[in-house]
Amino acid sequence: MKKVITYGTYDLLHYGHIRLLERAKALGDYLIVGVTADGFDMARGKLNVEQSLIERIEAVRATGIADEIIVEEYEGQKIDDIRRFGVDIFAIGSDWKGKFDYLKEFCQVVYLDRTEGISSTELRSKEHSVRLGLVGESPILNKFARESQYVNGLAISGVCSENSRLLSDALKTQCLPMNRYEELLSNSDAIYIISNPRCHYEHIRKALEKGCHVMCESPIVINPEQLSELRQLAKAHNCLLFDSLKTAYAMAYSRLILLAKSGAIGQVMSVDATCTSMTNLEMSDERDMKYLWNSIGAWGPTALLPIFQLLGTNYNSKMITTHLMEDTSDFDTFTKIAFVYPHAVASLKVGQGVKSEGELVISGTKGYIYVPAPWWKTDYFEVRYENPADNRRYFYQLDGEGIRYMLVVFKRAIQTGTTAAYVDEQTSAAFVDVISDFYNKKDTIII
Repeated sequence: MKKVITYGTYDLLHYGHIRLLERAKALGDYLIVGVTADGFDMARGKLNVEQSLIERIEAVRATGIADEIIVEEYEGQKIDDIRRFGVDIFAIGSDWKGKFDYLKEFCQVVYLDRTEGISSTELRSKEHSVRLGLVGESPILNKFARESQYVNGLAISGVCSENSRLLSDALKTQCLPMNRYEELLSNSDAIYIISNPRCHYEHIRKALEKGCHVMCESPIVINPEQLSELRQLAKAHNCLLFDSLKTAYAMAYSRLILLAKSGAIGQVMSVDATCTSMTNLEMSDERDMKYLWNSIGAWGPTALLPIFQLLGTNYNSKMITTHLMEDTSDFDTFTKIAFVYPHAVASLKVGQGVKSEGELVISGTKGYIYVPAPWWKTDYFEVRYENPADNRRYFYQLDGEGIRYMLVVFKRAIQTGTTAAYVDEQTSAAFVDVISDFYNKKDTIII
């Protein structure tokens, strides 16, 4: 019996896929089809997959062409599969010609002609286009515009900003003053907001009332009552209201959280997160200061994320210690927050006027997870134990600092009508509660 194996994502299974499978099956007597796992697709930069792994497997199974279906989960698996299943022929589309010649050492390699004029990429682009407007005064807008180019069916519809000096030349050509915000909303399906947190409420409210989905840089607002009102408004208009927090979408970060929750380091007893950067404060002139976020706004949600995702939001007490730039100002150059939970503790340090090692340490009863600086955009972390021989290192690809993945999830949620945010509403509300207490000087010591 001659065995043939082929691999693919098989997203939005179409006639081209079916023809390729038929050609592969005709090469032998038994066809094995490898369907790529979601994590493996992301690791190799394929971010726009619309369907889940289960949906894609079932679509391949429904064709009746495959004799056996397996899941491709890691680099190098093809060689393992060829040996394990005793494969005679490896078949793949001709657009990969030459890429898999190294497999000729193990079996025959055949490149099959693809069906012209149809692809999953074209289907995603043509059938599901989302117009995204950008709002705010931050160079991060340039990153969003750049990363959006990697997301099929997502187009930047324009930008509204009070400070176009921070924008790239390309975005400047699309820039509207804030008094034309309504015009941007009329030409957009969704809005990304990174204006000063004090302006978030009005910007979000107007977008939701226009029926636009919103992804807003955390914190969404700085007042719990306003957050509750906006959540209700989003539901009334059938719109999404997402926290934009790129770290939550970084593969290494999501894996370390799952690892900690799985008990790999025992019971989590302490979470300590530090986020500092002096770049924004040092580079800003007097004209930009009113647009600059304070430390708790710029870094607070990021540092709070692992604390709340691992220990929850029901802490017993907290103490905020902060240093303000001026006594009459709410601009903190440094803030430290200590939390006490029933069976654990946590701390965070954030600063735009203080420099410290930006690391994350999660301590458990069996070991600890160490994430080096800058942990919020890491592609690497370690799990360390009492016996160094048991230590493990984990590496994951990070493209676009997590922004690219976040845009994919946001776009997919708009298309499917589901809430798929990696920051849930409870965690989002807890961000706002803590930051609101900072502004109201509750549980706060000023140094």
